[in-house]
Amino acid sequence: MKRTLLRMFASCLVTCAIAADAAADASPDSATDAAAAVTAGADYAFCTVCHGAHGNGNPAINAPKIAGMEPWYLKRQLEQFRAGLRGTKPTDLPGMEMQPVGVQLNDLAIDAVAAYVGTFKPQAPTVTVHGDAKRGRALYASCGGCHGERGEGNGTVKAPALAGQTDWYLVTQLEHFRAGERGFAPQDEQGSQMRAAAAVLPDSQAINDVVAYINALTSRRRGT
Repeated sequence: MKRTLLRMFASCLVTCAIAADAAADASPDSATDAAAAVTAGADYAFCTVCHGAHGNGNPAINAPKIAGMEPWYLKRQLEQFRAGLRGTKPTDLPGMEMQPVGVQLNDLAIDAVAAYVGTFKPQAPTVTVHGDAKRGRALYASCGGCHGERGEGNGTVKAPALAGQTDWYLVTQLEHFRAGERGFAPQDEQGSQMRAAAAVLPDSQAINDVVAYINALTSRRRGT
């Protein structure tokens, strides 16, 4: 099923990329109009094929929530997929599925995707990861220096928000960083930093404990 969705995805991407190329080649005024037309006409709705109608994720096909994701972070990840800095390890199957998506997008298209995803209204994801949140709090202490004490993120140091993100996706990415499936490229400075940070976590249980604590931070941000 996911391969069928990805084929649909690719078809939409080609159309959007062609339109974005045309906008990039146009004069400044017409480029602005063309870019607006691309966004309004195509809406880059291919994102929702996997990530859900409102970008809140689809765990059945390992598609995380993207609604509420910082535009600068989304742009950076798409650029890294495009450049082959992410999603090229055979053991990173979800990443390998996203990498061809990034390849299809030029800079203008990536900007449009980020703007479109920014219109989504994020919802609190379902809690699927459980662990010792008390232990996770201690393990999270070093994470808070970049990602914030409440998991709110810090754009200055290019650290995205963690609270409110899909918990199983956070687990997967920490495991990928620890295994060298992500953050392996020297050009990926933030990824290299995260790889070093994940290496401090001794095992899968520690990862679950950290994410359980992040789930608690999510609840606090909602005021529950």
